Amino acid sequence: MKGISYITNEKNERSSVVIDLKLFKQHSEQIEDMLDVIIAEARKKEESIPFEKVVKALKKKGKL
Repeated sequence: MKGISYITNEKNERSSVVIDLKLFKQHSEQIEDMLDVIIAEARKKEESIPFEKVVKALKKKGKL
């Protein structure tokens, strides 16, 4: 695909992607959505914090 390059490792396996900024600007919403999915997937196994606990901590710090 034009505007997208892949970086490969020593086994010639794709390990990274480089996106041309012009392409990124043209499709920024779609790319941001894709990145959101990747981040969510990567954090799937992280411990979650209940919303109420976060609000309480932010209030204690004077942030809310």
